[in-house]
Amino acid sequence: MNREALSSAIKKKAVESGFDACGIASAGKLDKEEAFLKTWLDNGLNASMKFMENHFEKRVNPQELVPGAKSIISVVHNYYPEKQQQSGVPKIARYAYGKDYHYVIKDKLKALLKYINDDLQPCSGRVFADSAPVLERAWAAKSGIGWIGKNTNLIVPNKGSYFFIGEIILDIELEYDSAIEDRCGSCTKCLQACPTNALVTPYRLDSNRCISFQTIENRAEIPEKFKGVFQDWVFGCDICQEVCPWNNFSKPTAESAYKPKEEFMNLSFDDWLNIDIEGYKRLFSGTAVERTKYPGLKRNLKFIKDSGQLK
Repeated sequence: MNREALSSAIKKKAVESGFDACGIASAGKLDKEEAFLKTWLDNGLNASMKFMENHFEKRVNPQELVPGAKSIISVVHNYYPEKQQQSGVPKIARYAYGKDYHYVIKDKLKALLKYINDDLQPCSGRVFADSAPVLERAWAAKSGIGWIGKNTNLIVPNKGSYFFIGEIILDIELEYDSAIEDRCGSCTKCLQACPTNALVTPYRLDSNRCISFQTIENRAEIPEKFKGVFQDWVFGCDICQEVCPWNNFSKPTAESAYKPKEEFMNLSFDDWLNIDIEGYKRLFSGTAVERTKYPGLKRNLKFIKDSGQLK
């Protein structure tokens, strides 16, 4: 099977497996992204996420991560929910409504890699779903799936940005796709809408100011300067996606694992504020909300309540 036929078969199987798009890029060093990442880190825009400083060479050169790497297959998986949380309650980012995506995507990628090995061509490779130092958005953009928008999210043409990203890095050569043009144009709605001014310039996010960082990764107290501006977000934030015109094309996911529990969707204002450890485990076990842990969620709830946002 030649490269073109092999690549076509991989993409066809990826879509049959439930992925919404698939693209392939050559596994070379990311020179442009290396310079951007170095500046971003040097300016401290990763906040306290020191893990992002680790394995720098592996982040920008996949051949350091997977010896013999020649191709990177990128896929995206839609998580946009059919139903949204009711108004007037603490909010969590839509990606955390259902089962933790790391497990869902990794299982699908492992099955795809097995198919390639067993049915198409013997190879060696690894699968990734936000589980290693891989610049996922960069590879998805290089493979032509979408472009990285001014809000730093990957935007898929006519589909939006509510997508998880995964990769398979392989030691075989494939037919490679080309990147597509940036289609943000003159729009700056995401920058204007961010209540903490975390998008300091187009395409540049200051994690120190980001609601997602403050409610998930920050293990210290949330700075007082952010009181009154979180707009009821207690885990993550979707504001820069909500205002993006490309998300007018968003369609509900067909993945049952991402569907939220009815109990979660029906939580009242008082239910949220009075949630105990047993309720937390019952509602959020196996979801991305576990990342912040129970004390972190309670801290976030107290912060927005004390700042007068919840009434």
